[in-house]
Amino acid sequence: MLTKILCIVVFSVIITLVVAYILVQTDPAKPAKGGSGLDFADYLAANTESAEAPPLLTTPMRDGYALSYRRFDGPLGAPMLILLHGSGWHGLQFAKLAQSLTGKATVIVPDLRGHGTAPGRRGDIDYIAQYEDDLADLITALHEPSQKIVLGGHSSGGGLVVRFAGGRYSALLDGAMLLAPFLKHNAPTTRQDSGGWATVHLRRMIGLSILNAFRITALNHKTVIQFAMPRQVLDGPMGHTATTAYSYRLNTGFAPRGKYLDDVAKLPPFVLIAGAEDGAFYADRYAQTMGAVNDKGTYVIVPAQGHLGIVDAPETEQTILDFLDGI
Repeated sequence: MLTKILCIVVFSVIITLVVAYILVQTDPAKPAKGGSGLDFADYLAANTESAEAPPLLTTPMRDGYALSYRRFDGPLGAPMLILLHGSGWHGLQFAKLAQSLTGKATVIVPDLRGHGTAPGRRGDIDYIAQYEDDLADLITALHEPSQKIVLGGHSSGGGLVVRFAGGRYSALLDGAMLLAPFLKHNAPTTRQDSGGWATVHLRRMIGLSILNAFRITALNHKTVIQFAMPRQVLDGPMGHTATTAYSYRLNTGFAPRGKYLDDVAKLPPFVLIAGAEDGAFYADRYAQTMGAVNDKGTYVIVPAQGHLGIVDAPETEQTILDFLDGI
């Protein structure tokens, strides 16, 4: 009887893995849907000019990869604020904001692995937890003794902040700053397809999730999501620095874990800022969703601002400066 049960279990597992493999291998390539409601016109007007940004520096990660970053120096002894860019772009997203915060913080703006001018493998990383390891290495390499550390991010970068806070390096953080963060595709805060920005290979995503549940990671390099990066960006002077697709392991590691509220619950004191006209997320749902598991947050909704424009809104700058005063 025991042998029969064991055979049934083994057979069921084999069938499950075969189905998962078929889902991964038969999901056809598809173009990004487009029709994104994100405010790229405003973003381009404010952020494609890089003349005032400091030059890229590098620091080695534990595997030898040279992570690129920009440093905006603040007063001696001020907190270190690390800002993480959103999906598809890179650290120049924060050039204007970072400069405006140097009176209260030394601001570090990395190009996350897989992005920017020196991505390694564009749109890919080596394993799901690599971004968390990279950020821990970056903090260790650049912070001064006793310096307070605040981790901030926009959109997917904000989601990575939440993931980092929920992981094994959470003790490194003294505060967090979230700009319209991505929590999860099924979170109440997320609009369908992030407002038309993201096209997901759903069958492939499901298949890879099943395989990873059995610790089978050999296909994690497969593309699972594509972005509707506008032609005006791709054809512009910085089009070569855009990243238009992510592998499963990068996409998974660039967001909170499946039980995203467990990560939210571990956030240190934080401020969340979102635009009332955000085309990717529901700004008015963050407080209820996150406040249910964490009472350390302050929520600011900025009128007449969209998903990308929120980064350089005057209200955002002032809110962050006030937050840094309390760190």
